[in-house]
Amino acid sequence: MTRSSGGGHRRGNARRFVRAFGVLLILTGVGFLGYVGWQYFGTNIVAKHAQAQVKTEIQQSWAKEDDGDSVGLLRIPRFGKTFDVPINRTFSKKSLSSGVGWYEKGALPGQIGNFVVGGHRVTHGEPFRDFPELRKGDEVEIETRTHVYVYSLRDNGTDRTVDYTAGWVLKPDPLTRSDTASKPVLTLLTCSELFHTRNRNVVFGDLVSATAKTTQ
Repeated sequence: MTRSSGGGHRRGNARRFVRAFGVLLILTGVGFLGYVGWQYFGTNIVAKHAQAQVKTEIQQSWAKEDDGDSVGLLRIPRFGKTFDVPINRTFSKKSLSSGVGWYEKGALPGQIGNFVVGGHRVTHGEPFRDFPELRKGDEVEIETRTHVYVYSLRDNGTDRTVDYTAGWVLKPDPLTRSDTASKPVLTLLTCSELFHTRNRNVVFGDLVSATAKTTQ
């Protein structure tokens, strides 16, 4: 009788352990799905709201003849007629969560040197999600308070993949990998894959027009 009771007790403990382990697995799965859902859907919703707010702040600053805290607005017709994204200063997490970021050690739009813009391809608004669709000759428009600059791309979106440590793409003249700039160059950067990766896709562009905005 004692042995039978002891065996039943052990079986009961085993069943409780299996049930507890099963519940733990379910909770872990729910938590993981929640995290993935937030990263791939929640951050996009928050980022779109932040982009709209930053765009409003840009327009308000320009109306006061003040450049404000952002560089300007980025438009890429290849990404659609409604693509209109703030260009924020620095590559900080905050900047990349409310638009695209500008490399502050580089040139400003239209200036001789390397005007570098980076953005997420997935999550946080994913402004560069369609980066692989870019084609040589595509136009990229940068609007600032005083000018509209148009660059023409030299590359397709998938022509060039580099490791994220490739510092030469940030040089004043990335085309010759020189520290001396001779003309205005645009560099666009993003992750080369939809999931975590060390690689980056890069395209370069040349300035083809700079049009001063008329004041009303």
